[in-house]
Amino acid sequence: MTEEIKLMKGNEAIAHAAIRYGTDGYFGYPITPQSEILETLMAEMPWKKNGMVVLQAESEVAAINMIYGGAASGKRVMTSSSSPGISLKQEGISYLAGADLPCLIVNIMRGGPGLGTIQPSQADYFQTVKGGGHGDYRLITLAPNSVQEMADFVTLGFDLAFKYSNPCMILSDGIIGQMMEKVVLPPYRERKSEAEIRKESPWATQGKLKGNKPNIITSLELDPEIMEENNNRFQAKYRKIEETEVRYEEFHCADAEYLLIAFGSSARICQKVVELAREEGMKLGLLRPITLWPFPTKVIAESANKVKGILSVELNAGQMVEDVRLAVNGKVRVEHFGRLGGIVFTPDEILAALKEKIINHE
Repeated sequence: MTEEIKLMKGNEAIAHAAIRYGTDGYFGYPITPQSEILETLMAEMPWKKNGMVVLQAESEVAAINMIYGGAASGKRVMTSSSSPGISLKQEGISYLAGADLPCLIVNIMRGGPGLGTIQPSQADYFQTVKGGGHGDYRLITLAPNSVQEMADFVTLGFDLAFKYSNPCMILSDGIIGQMMEKVVLPPYRERKSEAEIRKESPWATQGKLKGNKPNIITSLELDPEIMEENNNRFQAKYRKIEETEVRYEEFHCADAEYLLIAFGSSARICQKVVELAREEGMKLGLLRPITLWPFPTKVIAESANKVKGILSVELNAGQMVEDVRLAVNGKVRVEHFGRLGGIVFTPDEILAALKEKIINHE
């Protein structure tokens, strides 16, 4: 079937893109503001169309361990949740990373800490890019800022996960998850056959297939020397990802004297801020990290040589700003502006913060 253009929520776009991608299985649990992903998958009944398994697990912990089992079989499996639910999945996510298993995880962020609020937030940045679970591991992290990217990043996320045998997360929030926009859905793909899976994922556990030894997949290794070798291999993989998979978008950066850095829904709002500032004669630009890990450190460092100051705009108390400051390394002033508790800032508030925190300190 060909591409289709539809009006839908960001959460719905993820569900439809997963079906069209040929995903083998989804295992999840309802929580606001991401429940439409599971609800849409159930309503579409893809098990009747292409055999995709959709299961509401008994808990978030159960769901992430089902992902571990499906991924270990070489299947394309995914889960989704919102902030407190992702917290419950952290042990399983660390296990997946420690076992070199590819999968797709979606987090539609809400305000915290604790149960917090169902309103949007970007306060799970630390949890995601610094490793919310135990051990030295990384998640490839994609930050969409439109309903279209919610759909597109399902394919990109799975492709990156299987390219590097590593979990990938789509990190979005309640604004993008709940808003409605026109989206071009990709054409349907056939799910991989068992023969294709065995060929593409020879590492997968397959039992004693045709007399072969069964593959044993685990993150456990009691010999410290071997465990160190495993960790060194992980770190080499992460360095390769950092070298080749950085993605970002620039908006009016060529002549910018000041720079906003924002991701996801905040970046959408910041585009309007750039327009307002330029109407006032200020040369303002916006850099949007698309991959939060790997982070666009080099491009931000280069930008610091050209601008007078940088404002990191986030719906949190200041998280990504730490990575921005590390990239800038003291070359120019870097400040943070955010709102908390599910309150979304306005373009005028951001522009006022830019003047107060950056321009007035020249």
